[in-house]
Amino acid sequence: MSDSPRTITVAFTGASGMPYGLRLVECLLAAGCRVWLLYSQVAQIVARQEMDWALPGRAAELEAELGARFATEPGQLRVFGREEWFAPPASGSNPPDAMVVCPCTMGTLAAIAAGMSQNLIERAADVVVKEGRKLVLVPRESPLSAIHLENMLKLARLGVCILPPSPGFYHHPKSVDDLVDFVVARVLDQLGVAHQLMARWGETPPQA
Repeated sequence: MSDSPRTITVAFTGASGMPYGLRLVECLLAAGCRVWLLYSQVAQIVARQEMDWALPGRAAELEAELGARFATEPGQLRVFGREEWFAPPASGSNPPDAMVVCPCTMGTLAAIAAGMSQNLIERAADVVVKEGRKLVLVPRESPLSAIHLENMLKLARLGVCILPPSPGFYHHPKSVDDLVDFVVARVLDQLGVAHQLMARWGETPPQA
């Protein structure tokens, strides 16, 4: 087996749930993974609305900002623009080990289900599906229409993991951060990335 770190593509889209996506990136980097980050224009609006975060429009600026915030190693985090077609995740010759769209809009989910590749996020997801790699979608919408459900079923039958951000309460969360960590923990489990975000069922909670 290769000793190189696992590469995970993460995409932010314009659904509600930006805290999930940012926390996921933080945890992946802390676990030593290499992260390729993609984001949509609407994700910038959601970031400001939900987190009061002015997500930079330039990929290089976001890469520098997050690199400093999470103290990444050189090359550990790379951020690519929406139309950056020569980025590694755009080609099946250089696929990541897995990809997560978190949060995932219903429009993005529908485009992936239809095999669309009109931007880098859609193309990267298409590559992951066709190359048989793990794809996790974290869709945030309520209620769900028959169209949404049919698209999810189509993708699930292809092996895509549909993981709605539905936090549990059996671990007695004390803050919003605890609820965010519950969902991120489920995503990390799907990726096979070790974490200690919360106690597992039947285990004694870690002492503070």
